[in-house]
Amino acid sequence: MSMKVVLAGGGTAGHVNPLLATAKALTERGIDVCAIGTEEGLEAELVPAAGIEFVEIPRVPLPRRIGKGLFEFPGKYKSAVAKAGQVLDEAGAAVAVGFGGFASTPLYAAARKRSVPFVVHEQNVKPGLANRYGARKAAVVALTFRSTRLSASSGTTRVVGLPLRQKIADLAALRDDAEARGSAHVAAAEELGVDPALPTLLITGGSLGAKHLNDVLVQAAPAFDEAGIQVVHLTGRGKDGPVRKASAKASNYRVIDYLTDMELAYAVADLVLCRSGAGTVAELAALGIPGYFVPLPIGNGEQEKNAAEAVRAGGARLVRDRDFSVKNVTDEIIPLVLDGDRLAAMSTALSELMPVDADKRLARLIEETGERR
Repeated sequence: MSMKVVLAGGGTAGHVNPLLATAKALTERGIDVCAIGTEEGLEAELVPAAGIEFVEIPRVPLPRRIGKGLFEFPGKYKSAVAKAGQVLDEAGAAVAVGFGGFASTPLYAAARKRSVPFVVHEQNVKPGLANRYGARKAAVVALTFRSTRLSASSGTTRVVGLPLRQKIADLAALRDDAEARGSAHVAAAEELGVDPALPTLLITGGSLGAKHLNDVLVQAAPAFDEAGIQVVHLTGRGKDGPVRKASAKASNYRVIDYLTDMELAYAVADLVLCRSGAGTVAELAALGIPGYFVPLPIGNGEQEKNAAEAVRAGGARLVRDRDFSVKNVTDEIIPLVLDGDRLAAMSTALSELMPVDADKRLARLIEETGERR
């Protein structure tokens, strides 16, 4: 009989993508998997689409202020834990795995109640509430970044990196093969309709875009043409209009509002100007592509912390959102894109930070945890 594993994580792509990558690695090891999540999160669409059994549990966010939600929370949370426990029982799970988000906390609680060992994977340098709770009783805490201050109180803590989306992982596997990487570069350039011979800057604010980045680049667009730099600018859905207008006269400025095949954009990029979510930082490090990070200025400051290791290693630059301007583009970004030697040194520095096989490393840890039960 094969081992059974129950996975939880969702709400955002930052939780779901590592879950999907790990589920695939576990399946390849002959392990049966199923996942739990909420109907509102991305997992409700992406997990079944990947062919993974998916069970919905109630979404129970912890209320941040006194009100009706605070009084309803205990009952709803108890219901979510009971549903997670039912999934563990029916699966006969040997181990549970959480990637953070609303669905993970009930799974941790249900697993602990049943003495089912569980593994916590944390994507960010600054851990979220769910994983801080889970780490206290986890058999294993697996980290993306070395600098994350989260450990298993009574178990094992390991740095495994971030399980990557398959196509990103495939590209990262070519990191040390110059010929294969060059072929991928040319093929991606053809697919995107850009020139493979030109130094290329990729600009992305994620699927939703980053308005401030877009606004600054609208002003800076002509400078790239003058410098002979090619730009691939992913603006975010519905945010491409002003950028298209500003770059209309530029001969090598490619505007795309949304790109499903992100590996194509990475394959042509010499430098990436972007936010610094954990997934983006980990992907660039695994791929060895230097980054110029402008962290999202909201939340608890986790994006700036996510980028810190890459910046310290010399593989990336960082400027805070409030300070990012056209001057950064003309004085720093353009000279950097044109400096092949410096980019090569930054790429080498990055390659030592992030393994390309985090999915397999995490899958081994999960299997070993189940075998020890």
